[in-house]
Amino acid sequence: MVEKVGLIYSEDFLKYDFGGDHPFRPLRLKLTYSLMEKLKLLENERLELFKPRLATREELERAHSPKYVDIIKKLSIDPSDRTIPPYIYGLGPGDNPIFKGMYEAAALVSGGSIIAADKVWNDEEFKVVFNIAGGLHHAGKEKASGFCIFNDIAVAIHHLKTLKENIRIAYVDIDCHHGDGVQWLFYEDPNVLTISYHQDGRFLFPGTGFINEIGEGEGKGYSINFPLVPGTNSKTFIKLFRRTTPKLLEAYKPDILITQLGVDTYFDDPLTQMGFSLSGYRDIAQTLKTCAREYCHNKWLAVGGGGYLMTVVPRAWSIFLAKMLDIDLPNELPDSWIKEVKEKVPYEDTPYLLWDRGEKVAVQMLKNPEIAKKIMEYSNSLVELSNEKFLPNLNKS
Repeated sequence: MVEKVGLIYSEDFLKYDFGGDHPFRPLRLKLTYSLMEKLKLLENERLELFKPRLATREELERAHSPKYVDIIKKLSIDPSDRTIPPYIYGLGPGDNPIFKGMYEAAALVSGGSIIAADKVWNDEEFKVVFNIAGGLHHAGKEKASGFCIFNDIAVAIHHLKTLKENIRIAYVDIDCHHGDGVQWLFYEDPNVLTISYHQDGRFLFPGTGFINEIGEGEGKGYSINFPLVPGTNSKTFIKLFRRTTPKLLEAYKPDILITQLGVDTYFDDPLTQMGFSLSGYRDIAQTLKTCAREYCHNKWLAVGGGGYLMTVVPRAWSIFLAKMLDIDLPNELPDSWIKEVKEKVPYEDTPYLLWDRGEKVAVQMLKNPEIAKKIMEYSNSLVELSNEKFLPNLNKS
């Protein structure tokens, strides 16, 4: 049987739009789909495209309170409704501006992740399905947060729980920002293991994700956090990732793997202070693919996430999709895509290669050997912490 890969996409995803000056621009998705098309990934015989659908109220209310869903619906119809104090629900000027049609736009993203979950769980042919618009990991039960209105990941997790009693779900989040919404929504649930690698919350929104956040009650030991020092580069991260994630997943024995693939860890991202290169995402993708096959019954649901350079997100997610399809792409970009980027993103440096190797970061590290040494030592201490504390917690269960 040919192993298939699914991709969820629709032009309607572009309606999730907070406005022209907002960093979370729908252009990221448009350019990603365009690059995947121009790299001929969408022509691959193993790839199948799926359209998303709107998540139903019942599906949304498994993760969010009915009151919150009502508020989003009302403000979606009339953004100037004065009967609702939006700031109580995390809405308004700043991160989460109110816009007309936001209910449908956010419900479509959640519906896309539900379709992805369905395909991976119910269809033996599909080993991985990728919803590039998903990954809205900050939204809480009754609050929008960090560009996230509905938490499509939590909605998809709850949907999977309706498909199999006591299903064990492992969630791995590599976004630069802590996956707080998913963590807190399942903080007392031993059937959802959350693992988040992110920039230390002392230096970045949302200010959470510390090593002592390990879950509560029956969920104690099932929340795992790896806060990273600003400036951590791909090489150091990949070493940490490969020495921790596979062991944790092997110990937990999940039925399915969900990954949030935010790429705002890139060294030039305007909102963060990490040091990853694009070539690093190739290695991360390979590790996740191996983990899904070896420890998660070859069932992998992938969603997008952060990343605020319009020229970086499309390349990173195309690298992930190519790895899912077992395709080795040459390190070059199609001329037609370069032209498109020059027209649509004239304010960013035009890229000519699909991936870079992070030479800028390497030079910075050579200039600051003491900092490089401290980052490496700290990273090694996280591996020890995982082996001595996180793993025993999982093995006890």
